[in-house]
Amino acid sequence: MAESGTLPTGFGELEVLAVGTVLLVEALSGLGLNSLTILCFCKNPELRTPSHLLVLSLALSDSGISLNALIAATSSLLRRWPYGSEGCQAHGFQGFATALASICSSAAIAWGRYHHYCTRSRLDWNTAVSLVFFVWLSSAFWAALPLLGWGHYDYEPLGTCCTLDYSRGDRNFTSFLFTMAFFNFLLPLFITVISYRLMEQKLGKTGRPPVPALIAKAVPTVNAINYALGSEMVHRGIWQCLSPQKRERDREQ
Repeated sequence: MAESGTLPTGFGELEVLAVGTVLLVEALSGLGLNSLTILCFCKNPELRTPSHLLVLSLALSDSGISLNALIAATSSLLRRWPYGSEGCQAHGFQGFATALASICSSAAIAWGRYHHYCTRSRLDWNTAVSLVFFVWLSSAFWAALPLLGWGHYDYEPLGTCCTLDYSRGDRNFTSFLFTMAFFNFLLPLFITVISYRLMEQKLGKTGRPPVPALIAKAVPTVNAINYALGSEMVHRGIWQCLSPQKRERDREQ
């Protein structure tokens, strides 16, 4: 690992400051939008459905990514990594686990939508809870492997946040990378694409599956807009959460 108090050669303070500012904006927007989604799920009984549980899982994982980005932003604005080697390992694990949970939650949502619209049967609680449990257990398992020696966490090029060390080309890391990519990227992508394709064929509509560090940290904001804030029911839930008087009138009715 690089020294935690020094910046890599070739990067100026202004560049690190710019990266920190972008990360801060992405982190705060992602935390804000996903926290609003979580709050609405907890406060609005209409949103407490098995299908929305999958969206809640996505919001929780994306909140974790945003929190990870907030730590990276703080380090970039400080122009150093202040948390030491163990903090780097913890940061890498937390960021990777929540990123994998976000990808798998997106695939679970796609499958849930296919199940709802193409089989015309509602997703039940047992299935939804099992999916969420599997998503988080699997994500934690894969994120823990680099801590146990298969794969490796290290500083990113700026030296102000930590992730998988993609610069390693040895057999250990290569075997981990390809195995992990198959189960956590290609397989969820296949499930997502097939689910939306089948919905497109069934409903005659165009399915739109979800879409370097700065781009990855922006995913929570995109997901919040696409999956949560793009739902009419969630819109009503947010309006009720933000309008106490309307909640009181709904209860009276």
